Amino acid sequence: MIPLPGYPEGRDLLRDKVVVVTAAAGTGIGSAVARRSLEEGASVVLSDWHERRLGEQAAELGPLGEVHPIACDVTAEDEVQALVEGAVRRFGRIDVLINNAGLGGSKAIVDMTDEEWSRVLDVTLTGTFRMTRAVLRRMIEQGGGGAVVNNASVIGWRAQAEQAHYAAAKAGVMALTRSAAVEAAQHGIRVNAVSPSLAMHPFLAKVTSEELLAELTGREVSGRAAQPWEVANVMVFLASEYASYLTGEVVSVSSQHA
Repeated sequence: MIPLPGYPEGRDLLRDKVVVVTAAAGTGIGSAVARRSLEEGASVVLSDWHERRLGEQAAELGPLGEVHPIACDVTAEDEVQALVEGAVRRFGRIDVLINNAGLGGSKAIVDMTDEEWSRVLDVTLTGTFRMTRAVLRRMIEQGGGGAVVNNASVIGWRAQAEQAHYAAAKAGVMALTRSAAVEAAQHGIRVNAVSPSLAMHPFLAKVTSEELLAELTGREVSGRAAQPWEVANVMVFLASEYASYLTGEVVSVSSQHA
Protein backbone atom coordinates (compact mmCIF):
# COMPACT_ATOMS: atom_id res chain seq x y z
CA MET A 1 0.00 0.00 0.00
CA ILE A 2 1.22 3.49 -0.82
CA PRO A 3 1.25 5.27 2.57
CA LEU A 4 -0.76 8.41 3.19
CA PRO A 5 1.62 11.38 3.16
CA GLY A 6 1.58 14.19 5.65
CA TYR A 7 -0.68 17.14 4.96
CA PRO A 8 1.31 19.70 2.92
CA GLU A 9 2.36 23.13 4.09
CA GLY A 10 1.34 26.10 1.96
CA ARG A 11 3.96 27.41 -0.46
CA ASP A 12 2.11 30.49 -1.80
CA LEU A 13 1.39 28.75 -5.10
CA LEU A 14 -1.75 30.90 -5.53
CA ARG A 15 -0.62 34.01 -3.73
CA ASP A 16 -2.89 37.01 -4.46
CA LYS A 17 -5.06 34.96 -6.85
CA VAL A 18 -8.87 35.09 -6.79
CA VAL A 19 -10.24 31.55 -6.98
CA VAL A 20 -13.89 30.60 -7.58
CA VAL A 21 -14.86 27.08 -6.46
CA THR A 22 -18.23 25.51 -7.22
CA ALA A 23 -19.87 22.79 -5.09
CA ALA A 24 -17.54 23.70 -2.25
CA ALA A 25 -19.78 23.29 0.80
CA GLY A 26 -19.60 19.53 1.25
CA THR A 27 -16.95 17.29 2.76
CA GLY A 28 -15.28 16.24 -0.48
CA ILE A 29 -13.01 17.63 -3.17
CA GLY A 30 -14.70 21.04 -3.45
CA SER A 31 -14.18 22.00 0.17
CA ALA A 32 -10.69 20.50 0.08
CA VAL A 33 -9.59 22.58 -2.91
CA ALA A 34 -11.09 25.72 -1.35
CA ARG A 35 -9.05 25.06 1.79
CA ARG A 36 -5.86 24.30 -0.13
CA SER A 37 -6.32 27.45 -2.24
CA LEU A 38 -6.55 29.55 0.90
CA GLU A 39 -3.50 27.83 2.36
CA GLU A 40 -1.65 28.65 -0.87
CA GLY A 41 -2.40 32.37 -0.51
CA ALA A 42 -5.56 32.83 -2.59
CA SER A 43 -8.78 34.67 -1.86
CA VAL A 44 -11.66 32.27 -2.41
CA VAL A 45 -15.20 32.75 -3.67
CA LEU A 46 -16.98 29.79 -2.15
CA SER A 47 -20.05 28.59 -4.02
CA ASP A 48 -22.69 25.93 -3.54
CA TRP A 49 -26.45 25.55 -4.02
CA HIS A 50 -26.98 24.62 -0.35
CA GLU A 51 -27.01 27.96 1.48
CA ARG A 52 -26.86 26.66 5.06
CA ARG A 53 -23.89 24.39 4.40
CA LEU A 54 -22.27 27.17 2.39
CA GLY A 55 -22.46 29.54 5.34
CA GLU A 56 -21.07 26.91 7.69
CA GLN A 57 -18.19 26.15 5.33
CA ALA A 58 -17.36 29.83 4.91
CA ALA A 59 -17.26 30.25 8.68
CA GLU A 60 -15.00 27.22 9.04
CA LEU A 61 -12.57 28.39 6.35
CA GLY A 62 -12.66 32.07 7.29
CA PRO A 63 -9.67 31.95 9.67
CA LEU A 64 -7.47 30.73 6.80
CA GLY A 65 -7.93 33.80 4.60
CA GLU A 66 -10.46 35.89 2.71
CA VAL A 67 -13.56 33.84 1.90
CA HIS A 68 -16.64 35.18 0.15
CA PRO A 69 -19.65 32.82 -0.06
CA ILE A 70 -22.14 33.12 -2.94
CA ALA A 71 -24.95 30.60 -3.37
CA CYS A 72 -25.24 29.26 -6.92
CA ASP A 73 -27.05 26.45 -8.72
CA VAL A 74 -24.98 25.79 -11.84
CA THR A 75 -28.09 24.62 -13.72
CA ALA A 76 -29.48 28.19 -13.59
CA GLU A 77 -27.83 30.67 -15.95
CA ASP A 78 -28.97 33.70 -13.93
CA GLU A 79 -27.31 32.28 -10.81
CA VAL A 80 -24.11 31.55 -12.71
CA GLN A 81 -24.04 35.15 -13.90
CA ALA A 82 -24.73 36.39 -10.37
CA LEU A 83 -21.83 34.31 -9.05
CA VAL A 84 -19.38 35.76 -11.56
CA GLU A 85 -20.65 39.31 -11.04
CA GLY A 86 -20.51 38.88 -7.27
CA ALA A 87 -16.94 37.62 -7.39
CA VAL A 88 -15.84 40.55 -9.54
CA ARG A 89 -17.75 43.03 -7.38
CA ARG A 90 -15.94 41.73 -4.28
CA PHE A 91 -12.42 41.21 -5.65
CA GLY A 92 -12.29 43.04 -8.99
CA ARG A 93 -11.34 40.01 -11.05
CA ILE A 94 -11.28 36.21 -11.32
CA ASP A 95 -7.96 34.40 -11.79
CA VAL A 96 -8.95 30.76 -11.34
CA LEU A 97 -12.15 28.76 -11.77
CA ILE A 98 -12.46 25.35 -10.16
CA ASN A 99 -15.43 23.52 -11.70
CA ASN A 100 -16.32 20.93 -9.09
CA ALA A 101 -20.12 20.68 -9.36
CA GLY A 102 -21.35 17.24 -10.35
CA LEU A 103 -24.18 14.82 -9.76
CA GLY A 104 -24.04 11.04 -9.83
CA GLY A 105 -26.34 8.13 -9.13
CA SER A 106 -26.76 4.49 -10.13
CA LYS A 107 -29.38 3.33 -12.62
CA ALA A 108 -29.44 0.76 -15.39
CA ILE A 109 -29.98 2.24 -18.85
CA VAL A 110 -33.16 0.24 -19.38
CA ASP A 111 -34.63 1.69 -16.18
CA MET A 112 -33.34 5.25 -16.54
CA THR A 113 -35.82 8.03 -17.31
CA ASP A 114 -35.16 11.02 -19.53
CA GLU A 115 -35.34 13.19 -16.44
CA GLU A 116 -32.70 11.16 -14.57
CA TRP A 117 -30.39 11.27 -17.58
CA SER A 118 -30.91 14.98 -18.16
CA ARG A 119 -30.45 15.97 -14.52
CA VAL A 120 -27.01 14.36 -14.28
CA LEU A 121 -25.92 15.86 -17.61
CA ASP A 122 -27.28 19.30 -16.69
CA VAL A 123 -25.38 19.55 -13.41
CA THR A 124 -22.20 17.73 -14.35
CA LEU A 125 -21.55 18.69 -17.96
CA THR A 126 -23.76 21.64 -18.85
CA GLY A 127 -23.11 23.25 -15.46
CA THR A 128 -19.38 23.03 -16.14
CA PHE A 129 -20.01 24.56 -19.57
CA ARG A 130 -22.08 27.44 -18.13
CA MET A 131 -19.44 28.30 -15.55
CA THR A 132 -16.59 28.00 -18.04
CA ARG A 133 -18.36 30.22 -20.57
CA ALA A 134 -19.12 32.92 -18.01
CA VAL A 135 -15.64 32.96 -16.47
CA LEU A 136 -13.80 32.82 -19.80
CA ARG A 137 -15.75 35.87 -20.93
CA ARG A 138 -14.70 37.67 -17.77
CA MET A 139 -11.05 36.62 -18.05
CA ILE A 140 -10.93 37.83 -21.64
CA GLU A 141 -12.47 41.17 -20.59
CA GLN A 142 -9.75 41.44 -17.92
CA GLY A 143 -7.11 41.25 -20.66
CA GLY A 144 -6.49 37.52 -20.60
CA GLY A 145 -4.60 35.15 -18.38
CA GLY A 146 -6.00 32.77 -15.83
CA ALA A 147 -6.75 29.10 -15.36
CA VAL A 148 -9.77 26.81 -15.36
CA VAL A 149 -9.58 23.42 -13.66
CA ASN A 150 -12.42 20.94 -14.17
CA ASN A 151 -13.26 17.90 -12.08
CA ALA A 152 -13.73 14.91 -14.39
CA SER A 153 -13.57 11.25 -13.33
CA VAL A 154 -11.90 8.00 -14.32
CA ILE A 155 -15.40 6.81 -15.16
CA GLY A 156 -15.23 9.07 -18.19
CA TRP A 157 -12.57 6.66 -19.50
CA ARG A 158 -13.75 3.24 -18.33
CA ALA A 159 -17.06 1.39 -18.39
CA GLN A 160 -19.12 0.74 -15.30
CA ALA A 161 -22.61 -0.68 -15.04
CA GLU A 162 -25.43 1.69 -14.02
CA GLN A 163 -23.24 4.74 -14.61
CA ALA A 164 -24.04 5.61 -18.23
CA HIS A 165 -25.36 9.10 -17.44
CA TYR A 166 -22.45 9.99 -15.16
CA ALA A 167 -19.84 8.44 -17.47
CA ALA A 168 -21.25 10.33 -20.45
CA ALA A 169 -21.21 13.57 -18.48
CA LYS A 170 -17.63 13.13 -17.27
CA ALA A 171 -16.39 12.10 -20.73
CA GLY A 172 -18.07 15.27 -21.95
CA VAL A 173 -16.20 17.30 -19.32
CA MET A 174 -12.94 15.88 -20.68
CA ALA A 175 -13.86 16.81 -24.25
CA LEU A 176 -15.04 20.26 -23.15
CA THR A 177 -11.72 20.76 -21.36
CA ARG A 178 -9.70 20.03 -24.49
CA SER A 179 -11.86 22.18 -26.77
CA ALA A 180 -11.97 25.10 -24.33
CA ALA A 181 -8.19 24.94 -23.98
CA VAL A 182 -7.73 25.39 -27.73
CA GLU A 183 -10.05 28.38 -27.82
CA ALA A 184 -8.69 30.03 -24.66
CA ALA A 185 -4.99 29.65 -25.47
CA GLN A 186 -4.89 32.81 -27.59
CA HIS A 187 -5.96 34.74 -24.49
CA GLY A 188 -3.29 33.21 -22.27
CA ILE A 189 -5.87 31.15 -20.38
CA ARG A 190 -5.18 27.52 -19.51
CA VAL A 191 -7.90 24.87 -19.17
CA ASN A 192 -7.15 21.47 -17.62
CA ALA A 193 -8.96 18.77 -15.67
CA VAL A 194 -8.31 16.18 -13.01
CA SER A 195 -9.73 12.68 -13.21
CA PRO A 196 -10.00 11.13 -9.74
CA SER A 197 -11.51 7.81 -8.77
CA LEU A 198 -12.30 7.17 -5.13
CA ALA A 199 -11.70 10.16 -2.84
CA MET A 200 -12.92 9.14 0.60
CA HIS A 201 -14.91 11.56 2.74
CA PRO A 202 -17.67 11.20 5.37
CA PHE A 203 -20.65 11.76 3.07
CA LEU A 204 -19.39 9.21 0.54
CA ALA A 205 -18.88 6.67 3.30
CA LYS A 206 -22.43 7.32 4.50
CA VAL A 207 -24.16 6.80 1.15
CA THR A 208 -22.00 4.00 -0.30
CA SER A 209 -22.06 0.35 0.69
CA GLU A 210 -18.99 -1.18 2.26
CA GLU A 211 -18.93 -3.76 -0.54
CA LEU A 212 -18.74 -1.13 -3.26
CA LEU A 213 -16.13 0.90 -1.40
CA ALA A 214 -14.02 -2.24 -1.01
CA GLU A 215 -14.39 -3.03 -4.71
CA LEU A 216 -13.38 0.48 -5.78
CA THR A 217 -10.45 0.53 -3.36
CA GLY A 218 -9.30 -2.82 -4.70
CA ARG A 219 -8.99 -1.37 -8.19
CA GLU A 220 -6.33 1.09 -7.02
CA VAL A 221 -2.73 -0.09 -7.10
CA SER A 222 -2.09 2.19 -4.13
CA GLY A 223 -4.27 -0.10 -2.01
CA ARG A 224 -6.30 2.78 -0.61
CA ALA A 225 -8.67 5.56 -1.56
CA ALA A 226 -7.38 9.07 -2.12
CA GLN A 227 -7.99 11.77 0.44
CA PRO A 228 -9.88 14.76 -1.03
CA TRP A 229 -6.91 17.02 -0.34
CA GLU A 230 -4.68 14.77 -2.44
CA VAL A 231 -6.92 15.48 -5.44
CA ALA A 232 -7.08 19.15 -4.43
CA ASN A 233 -3.27 19.34 -4.49
CA VAL A 234 -3.26 18.44 -8.18
CA MET A 235 -5.98 21.01 -8.89
CA VAL A 236 -3.96 23.69 -7.09
CA PHE A 237 -0.90 22.74 -9.14
CA LEU A 238 -2.87 23.03 -12.39
CA ALA A 239 -4.20 26.42 -11.29
CA SER A 240 -0.72 27.68 -10.41
CA GLU A 241 2.11 29.06 -12.51
CA TYR A 242 3.94 25.77 -12.03
CA ALA A 243 1.63 24.47 -14.77
CA SER A 244 2.23 27.45 -17.05
CA TYR A 245 2.81 25.29 -20.16
CA LEU A 246 0.11 22.73 -19.43
CA THR A 247 -3.29 23.08 -21.08
CA GLY A 248 -5.93 20.80 -22.56
CA GLU A 249 -4.84 17.92 -20.32
CA VAL A 250 -6.82 15.52 -18.15
CA VAL A 251 -4.59 14.42 -15.29
CA SER A 252 -5.52 11.07 -13.75
CA VAL A 253 -5.40 11.16 -9.94
CA SER A 254 -5.86 7.39 -9.88
CA SER A 255 -4.26 4.26 -11.30
CA GLN A 256 -7.46 3.57 -13.29
CA HIS A 257 -6.68 5.44 -16.49
CA ALA A 258 -8.39 2.72 -18.53
